[in-house]
Amino acid sequence: MSKVVAVTGASSGIGEAAALRLAADGHHVVLGARREDRLTSLAEKIRAAGGSADVRRLDVADRHDVAAFVDAAVDAHGRLDVLVNNAGLMPLSRLDALLVDEWDRMIDVNVRGLLHGIVAALPHFQRQHSGHFVTVASIAAHTVSPTAAVYAGTKHAAWAITEGLRQEADPSIRVTTISPGVVESELAGTITDPAAQALMVGYRANTIPAAAIADAIAYAIAQPADVDVNEMIIRPTRQR
Repeated sequence: MSKVVAVTGASSGIGEAAALRLAADGHHVVLGARREDRLTSLAEKIRAAGGSADVRRLDVADRHDVAAFVDAAVDAHGRLDVLVNNAGLMPLSRLDALLVDEWDRMIDVNVRGLLHGIVAALPHFQRQHSGHFVTVASIAAHTVSPTAAVYAGTKHAAWAITEGLRQEADPSIRVTTISPGVVESELAGTITDPAAQALMVGYRANTIPAAAIADAIAYAIAQPADVDVNEMIIRPTRQR
């Protein structure tokens, strides 16, 4: 069954891969991110392959912007079936680097952005008596390493918020958390701290493609309405 799926952070990495996979599966994708030019190119690629997509510039740190993104999808298509809360930042650094502005931005995007998506979509899902939240968290939701204290804190918060949503939501609403390990993406490009950059060289020696996470999202969405895939951890075989 074709669904209307909104994807945040769709301009690159996991969000882009998810949009391509879900559109190929016959779903209509609504693409949101700050880099509208990339979204437009992605939508053109999807349409050229026979899929369908809408584009809307989106800053998930802005609650009203997220509400407008979700409402526009519902207004255009009469419903929203899935919200993939994927947008995220990872400017790693040691705490004693005191990069407070980067911490604040991570909290705004990784935590508040997730909450903004929930508050925007939940009333529509309740009205429809159906809907599916997919949170892209991280392996950092389950483990902490040097330079990742704040990032891991935001991703543990994302895991906890999503698990709380799962427990509170009406059974007609499905909730999935996907925690990727090291994935080919632009995330490491946001790191400005030299010590964290050096650590990333070894840490990212083994990666899996973003398409592997897109496949997991597609699997969760494709299950029958009475099957709720609650959580998946997906990482490279060599990541221990």
